[in-house]
Amino acid sequence: MSVELTTLPSGLRIVTDRMDNLETVSLGIWVAAGSRHERPREHGLSHLLEHMAFKGTRRRSARDIAEEIENAGGDLNAATGVEQTAYYAHVLGVDMNLALDILADILTESTFDSQELEREKRVILQEIGAVEDTPDDLVFDLFNAAAFPEQPIGSPILGTPERVRAFDRTMISAYLENHYRASATLIGAAGAVEHGAFVEAAAKSFAGLPGHAADGVAPARYLGGEKRSKRKLEQAHIVIGFEGMPYADPDHYALHIFANAVGGGMSSRLFQEVREKRGLAYAVNAFHWAYSDTGLFGFYAATAQHHVSELLPVALDSLAGAARDLDEAEVQRAKAQMKVSILSALESPTARSEQMARQLLVFGRVLKREEIIERIDRLTVAAIRQAGAAALRTPPTVAAVGPISKVYSPDRISERLGSL
Repeated sequence: MSVELTTLPSGLRIVTDRMDNLETVSLGIWVAAGSRHERPREHGLSHLLEHMAFKGTRRRSARDIAEEIENAGGDLNAATGVEQTAYYAHVLGVDMNLALDILADILTESTFDSQELEREKRVILQEIGAVEDTPDDLVFDLFNAAAFPEQPIGSPILGTPERVRAFDRTMISAYLENHYRASATLIGAAGAVEHGAFVEAAAKSFAGLPGHAADGVAPARYLGGEKRSKRKLEQAHIVIGFEGMPYADPDHYALHIFANAVGGGMSSRLFQEVREKRGLAYAVNAFHWAYSDTGLFGFYAATAQHHVSELLPVALDSLAGAARDLDEAEVQRAKAQMKVSILSALESPTARSEQMARQLLVFGRVLKREEIIERIDRLTVAAIRQAGAAALRTPPTVAAVGPISKVYSPDRISERLGSL
């Protein structure tokens, strides 16, 4: 890797990875502010701000932004997460300065025109409605809310219709001023990029970004519980989960490998037991999501109402069984899957820039490929079983949408898992 990192006096970090033989560059701005950083009255504001960034600046109209980047054959995108918001561009290397200028413009010079704001609020209300109409999305919103009740980390990123309707320019500007600070911002690029030239251009473009740190967030409190939405659907959509591991926890990789082994592919226990042997579900998979101070581990399945009472014990027994007797072959297969996923990022400028940004925001440095592989390789079967068992001993969280009368309660799940 040819990673270079520069930290400006303001605290703004700029990281690049020159990828030889590429003619394009992926660049982005990552801000350590997401839905988790919102106060109750700001719920959904991070996402609205991401939308409004493309709706016009002091120098460019919304159409100008779209046409300038597309005239160069590039594209712009953005994404709001729980702990970060990102703004991306992908262009030819020769157009790097143009893309950087546009990204700086939308982040530091947006006008938040009142008419554009009202239009975009209507768009987001449609987006919220789409989630309500999509049970396999809605069930995860319910899951997060049940796992972290009455906390921003458990609230839907999109916000609620009531909150979105109440947002105005003053609230957007205040949130931007509070959180979009140099010390909470990372600028990254991978591909056809020269570090010195990129640092010079980025420093100039973001010279006006305020420097001091943004407010922190309250520690997450995983509690578990349940949320259900009874609906007339063909299938019950079910998520059952437990507390996972933070990014920096020594057991983070172990639990991630456990999730891969138990439900990460067609050879996994969940897929084989639930779908292949019994035909109880088309979709069934396990996951492990990590945050800065907590995480979530669990599985999702969608099945017909008359299969729920058979699917749940099979799935829970698969999890408990893996925590007791996961074998070397399963672990090696899950490790290989994880290595491919991680190393694939080194072959794509977009994935590589995202990987660098995530590692810098989490660990304060970019991890070397050899270090990541070594961390994975040194994990034993016993350590991976132990990480899975530890997660399964935490209070269960249940979320369900559809015909859900036969979905287990958290107490019944704990009872089924028994002593681990």
